[in-house]
Formats: sequence, C-alpha cells, structure tokens
Amino acid sequence: MIPYDDRILPTNWYWALFIIAICALVAYFYWRERRIKAAANRALRLQNDTASLELQALQAQMDPHFIFNSLNAIHHFILTTSTELASLYLTRFAKLMRFTITNVNKDLIKLEEDIEALEIYMQLEKLRFEGKFIYQIKLAPELTGKVILVPPLVIQPYVQHAIWHHILQRPQDEGGLLIINIHRRGSALLIRVEDNGVRNNRTEMEHKRQSLVIAAARLHRLSNKFHVGTHIVEEEVLDEQHEHQGNRIIIRIDGELAPMV
Repeated sequence: MIPYDDRILPTNWYWALFIIAICALVAYFYWRERRIKAAANRALRLQNDTASLELQALQAQMDPHFIFNSLNAIHHFILTTSTELASLYLTRFAKLMRFTITNVNKDLIKLEEDIEALEIYMQLEKLRFEGKFIYQIKLAPELTGKVILVPPLVIQPYVQHAIWHHILQRPQDEGGLLIINIHRRGSALLIRVEDNGVRNNRTEMEHKRQSLVIAAARLHRLSNKFHVGTHIVEEEVLDEQHEHQGNRIIIRIDGELAPMV
C-alpha cells in the first residue's frame, strides 16, 4: 500500500486551479476579441449603409430627369423668352445643386436652411411648369427665429413626388396647389405636405417611389442614432362626401433630433 501524503492533494489542487485560471483567461480574451471584431464589423456595416444612403439620397436629389429638364428649360428661356429669366433660373439651379452636394452627408442642418433650399426647388418647378400650380410654405410663428435641426434633403422628395405624380397629373392645366405646413405639437415637430392632385396609383407608381424609400430610410437611421421617434404617414384627403380631394404626407420628428433653441 502506498502511504498517504497530505502534501500531494494541495499541490494537485494548485495545479488544477492554475490550469483552470489559464483556460478562463484564454477564453475571456478570445471572447473579448470576438466581441471587439463584431462591434467593429457592425460599425463598418453602419458606415457603409450610411454612405450608401447618402449616395442614394444624392442621386435621388440630383434626379437625371430634373437636371435635364432644368437645363432644357434654361435653354428654352434663352431662345424664346429672355436671357434675364434664363440667368435667374440658372442661378437658382446652381444654388440648389451646391446646397445638395454640401449637405447630403450631414446628419442634421438648420430647418431654415432646408426650407430655403426647398423654396428654391419649388421656384424652379413653378417657373418650369408655368401656371400649373402655386405653393405655400407655412411656418408656425413659434418656430420663427428658433434654431431647429432636421435631416437635410428629407422634405424635398415628398414635395417632388407631390408635384410630379399628383399635381401635374391633374386633368386641369391650372389650379394645382401645394402647401407645406411646419409646426410644433408638444415636443414633436410636424411637417405636413399637402396637395390637391390625383390619387396615388400604388401599382403604377411603385417603381417611381425610390426617393421616398431613401428619405424614409435615412430618417429611420437618424432616429436610431439619436434615439428619438420618427414617423411618416401618407393619407388621402377627402371632402364631406368622401370624394378624393388630394393627398397628405405627415413627417413627425420627436425629441432631441429637432431641438428648439
């Protein structure tokens, strides 16, 4: 029989604890390394998605049809109307393009800057489609003179959609109306785009709504980044007899994405 030695057991336990500690340490660093890599991959994917959305937003804003039609309108004004009107159109067009390129990669800009660019865009379209529609921008008095931050190039796609696919599709050549109403409701900023154009044909218009999808995706990404609520609602405007009168889109931004200073 091998004699019992009480020194063997503690020594074996020390080695066992040492091995367990080493394994735990290796496992921890392995887990930590995988976690760091996963976080880096998520950040890279987010950066790539952001860059892709910004590029798509730029492409949607600088729509080839809009650019071609604007240049064609300038050419028309030069030949048939006056060089003064052509110069005015060209100046506004250049200013809008500069705004687009400068701000497309920004998360937030001042609301007054976005409204200025939006008005330039509507001036160009109103000039090009002379007599077919008028527009109004209604900014609530409590917002005047305040610094409010909004995502750039988000309102314009909805305005463009209202002009091209609602107002210009009216059977009447005149009488189109586009109203942009911006106001506060509690802590929320509400942007309402309303027109008296034709009803949306969902099937026919699906392939033409890319700019709206991009705008909604950019707004959703920013809401996640700043941890605020954003909502986009599309609805039909009906009269008392429930007949179609127009279309309305409401963009709602809650919380710190739209601070009022």
